[in-house]
Amino acid sequence: MFCKNCGNEMLDTAAVCVKCGVGVGQGAGFCHQCGVSVAPNATFCTNCGVALTSKKSVPAGDAQKSKLTAGLLGIFLGGLGIHNFYLGFNSRALIQLLVSLIGGLLTCGIASFAMSIWGLVEGIMILVKDDKTDANGIPLK
Repeated sequence: MFCKNCGNEMLDTAAVCVKCGVGVGQGAGFCHQCGVSVAPNATFCTNCGVALTSKKSVPAGDAQKSKLTAGLLGIFLGGLGIHNFYLGFNSRALIQLLVSLIGGLLTCGIASFAMSIWGLVEGIMILVKDDKTDANGIPLK
């Protein structure tokens, strides 16, 4: 297996590339089968013939998260960052939660309202985008 971002050879059990730090399956500059540089819009590797656009397999132990669940959490509880906690984006979720709660108290609810709009927009984007992934790079189902 090769890193799709830098072409470095990786162990089959690796979660990230030790050379560039990108998660398994992320990137589009190199073939995951042979490590040869490929065009960004290529669908097949011209060196080994493997398909480059197939959906990533889910690593053992990691479950695919639901796109519908993430989107609805964003729409209804997005101001608190619940959808980002669900997807594994914990630092972003914590910022949303703290700004919504503490900032909401200090600004008489204005910050909470702004975070709710942010969550609503993110929830809609999750539902609309086809290539949305969780924090581990696993596509949503």
